[in-house]
Amino acid sequence: MKAIKIGILTVSDRASTGVYDDQSGPAIENTLKEYLTSSYTTLYRLVPDEQNQIENCLKDLCDIENCCLVVTTGGTGPSVRDITPEATEAVCQKMMPGFGELMRATSLKFVPTAILSRQTAGIRNQSLIVNLPGKPKSIRECLDAVFPAIPYCIDLIGGPYLETNPAVIKAFRPKSS
Repeated sequence: MKAIKIGILTVSDRASTGVYDDQSGPAIENTLKEYLTSSYTTLYRLVPDEQNQIENCLKDLCDIENCCLVVTTGGTGPSVRDITPEATEAVCQKMMPGFGELMRATSLKFVPTAILSRQTAGIRNQSLIVNLPGKPKSIRECLDAVFPAIPYCIDLIGGPYLETNPAVIKAFRPKSS
C-alpha cells in the first residue's frame, strides 16, 4: 500500500514575508485531522502570490512528493495579485469546475460576496488540487461541502483509498465501487 501524502499550500504575500502568521494552512490541517481516519503525511508550503512560485510548488507536491491531494488556500479573489486559480489551471490536465461551483453555492448561504470567489479544482496526473478561500471559517464551510466527493475522485484517478470518520464527514462512493 502506497503512503498517503496530502499537500497544503498557503498562498499569501503577507504571511510568506512574516507580516502575520498563516492561520489558513493550519485550519486545513486541523479539518483534515477530523475528517480522515487513514494514516497520512501532510506536506506544508507557504508562497507569495507569484504565479511561477505557485505553479512550481504545485508541480513539486504532485510530481515529486506524490501527494494524492493538494489543498490550496488564498489567492482566489478578484484582486490583481489573486492568481491561484490561474496557476492551478496552468498545471492541471483536467479541470473540475463542480468543486468551485459547490463551494460558491455553499458560501453564498453565509456571505453575498461569495460570488467574487474563484475557487476551482483540477487534476494533475494522480493528484487532485483543490483551491479554497483564505479565511479559516470559509475553509471549513467549503471543505464540509466538497470533501464527501474527494475520496472517490482520488480513487478514480488511481490514488490511495482515503477513509473518513463518518461521525464527522461521510465519503460518498457509489455502491458499485
